[in-house]
Amino acid sequence: MRQGPCGHGRLHELGNACYAWVAHEAGWGYSNAGLIVGESSSLLVDTLFDLNLTAAMLAEMASVTRDSPISTVVNTHANGDHYFGNQLLGHAEIIASVNAAAHMSQSDVESLRADLQAPGVHGDNVRRLFGGFDFDGITITPPTRTFEGEIRLDIGGVEVHCITVGPAHTDGDIIVYVPSARTVYAGDLLFIGATPVAWAGPISGWVKACDRILDLDVETVVPGHGPVTDKAGVQETQAYLAYVERAATECFNQGRPFEEAVAGIPLGRFGVWSEPGRLVQNVANVYQHLDPAFPRLSHIDVMKRMGDFEADFVPEES
Repeated sequence: MRQGPCGHGRLHELGNACYAWVAHEAGWGYSNAGLIVGESSSLLVDTLFDLNLTAAMLAEMASVTRDSPISTVVNTHANGDHYFGNQLLGHAEIIASVNAAAHMSQSDVESLRADLQAPGVHGDNVRRLFGGFDFDGITITPPTRTFEGEIRLDIGGVEVHCITVGPAHTDGDIIVYVPSARTVYAGDLLFIGATPVAWAGPISGWVKACDRILDLDVETVVPGHGPVTDKAGVQETQAYLAYVERAATECFNQGRPFEEAVAGIPLGRFGVWSEPGRLVQNVANVYQHLDPAFPRLSHIDVMKRMGDFEADFVPEES
């Protein structure tokens, strides 16, 4: 295990050609990545939120990839903390699902830059969460290859499966599976130690995506955020999602207003995870899928509501 520059992350050797770059925290924007090293080439699973973080990670990986340079990048989905660093790998083939590629845009960077300069509560929230990142100089570098379903790659003699499992966290989620290593890179289908957030859903689809991982012959699971885990970590994430979907559906069927539902759903053991306020978006997601006429929360509104929730939140005593 290697300590990353400035403590931003660590490179973990998982064995059987697989590595994981694990960020020093599981919170907003601090994402993990993966590395699969073959005899003559390597595959990088995801880049990071800004160029500085991505460059530091690549520098840490250099001793491992010296004889097997990175020839392929796979983006697990279209959140910026998993693809903004693509331009530093512009020489490589970049792969993503069709749906993920459709959501990768320069406007993602520009809207974040604008939000960081915004006045008032919204700007304060964005600066609190993302003020430590540098979005200057980022030119979105989209995938050069897209796919639907599943594709299989040969990375220097290592067989790698890229499998679409969304919509779940986003419209275009995929997992990267290395059968010989019994290892899967799950992207943001997994937040270990942090609350998952359903931007696309339905949450029932995310529960099924967890089943897809659990059905694989896997020992090691690399999440999008948080420490490396195993199937128990997948099951715990799945338990949270199923619980929130059941509770929110019950509230909806009882005719309870959305705000009342959010306030009334106890988080129990899940309340110790970071970012508990993501419950706001998760309940909204359930209501939206049960009633297509239910208004979607604006980005500004959902961030404010999450912040308000966390300001007043007290975890239950076990």
